[in-house]
Amino acid sequence: MGAEGLTALVEALRQQGYRVVGPTVRDGAIVLDEISSADELPHGWTAQHEAATYRVERREDDAVFGWAVGPHSWKQELLPSRVRLWRAAARNGDAPAIEQEPPPDRPLALLGARSCDLHAIAIQDRVFLEGRYVERDYAQRRDGAFIVAVNCGEPGGTCFCASMGTGPRAETGFDLALTELTEVGHRYLVEVGSERGRALVSALPVREASEDDRAAATKVTDDAVDRMGRRLETAGIQELLAANLEHPRFAEVAERCLTCGNCTLVCPTCFCTSVEDVNDLADGSAERWRSWDSCFSTEYSYIHGGSIRRSPRARYRQWLTHKFGTWFDQFGTSGCVGCGRCITWCPVGIDVTEELAAIRATDGEVDRGNAG
Repeated sequence: MGAEGLTALVEALRQQGYRVVGPTVRDGAIVLDEISSADELPHGWTAQHEAATYRVERREDDAVFGWAVGPHSWKQELLPSRVRLWRAAARNGDAPAIEQEPPPDRPLALLGARSCDLHAIAIQDRVFLEGRYVERDYAQRRDGAFIVAVNCGEPGGTCFCASMGTGPRAETGFDLALTELTEVGHRYLVEVGSERGRALVSALPVREASEDDRAAATKVTDDAVDRMGRRLETAGIQELLAANLEHPRFAEVAERCLTCGNCTLVCPTCFCTSVEDVNDLADGSAERWRSWDSCFSTEYSYIHGGSIRRSPRARYRQWLTHKFGTWFDQFGTSGCVGCGRCITWCPVGIDVTEELAAIRATDGEVDRGNAG
């Protein structure tokens, strides 16, 4: 379909009652927000990523999706940073009436999700929907969400999804997937991933893709693999970390780490939250709120008597070994999807691919009994 098809896609989703959330340029970044038309998408913009470095700049063409991931992930829509779970109101000495927070008034339509983010959503689905207990608020937001993926043709300098097997081409988890083709004209190859997607695309101005169209779309993602900004050797990584818990590299990183938690905030899979109960003495009501938290805060690991991870070294080690190691034990997959956000938005430029490579390079050379 041509550029007019993208306009029709946004209009069709809105007409079907979806709250359409997609990328837009604001405050010097490409962020995710509700949009009302395709005109609000980042036409002709791209972004440069390096460790502790991010900037948007103009492209030479009018590509809409010619950029890698931004500071926002879809986590902000499915697991908001702060949300009320319920409210309890006093009733003249009787048991309080508990009012659970109602579901959103409109289902979500996620426009522009990259393959790495689809894998991140699948990971959070396992955490919140497929365990013994279902997270009610997440389930309500996830229910009925329509996902329009975009195959990545412009990897960032910190991306390594090819190493993690999570991109740059979307394989599952979408209703529709677009590949932006800009070499000859400006058009999109559309792939259908669900019956809902098939029903929607039938109302769009599309034609049957030719073999040349399909070949051009394949070339977009193949070229993206070749231009990936980072690489990571993942073979045996779980065992590598388990055997190097006292590696001196953790202490070296701790000298730089600010324990600010930026990496966990921008990470699309980190799911640590805290719960706060708020009471109103005037009317006797109470509310329960859920907020994002981070394993980089001392309070997060607080158990009666104090925090069990008091040093930056201990907190960084916990995050890295959980993300790339023990996550496999809990959820059967890595907790990293290779989006590179943690590298880009770390204020001191700590690079997980560099740290893991350093541990691998000296594996077996560390005196386990004396390492700090």
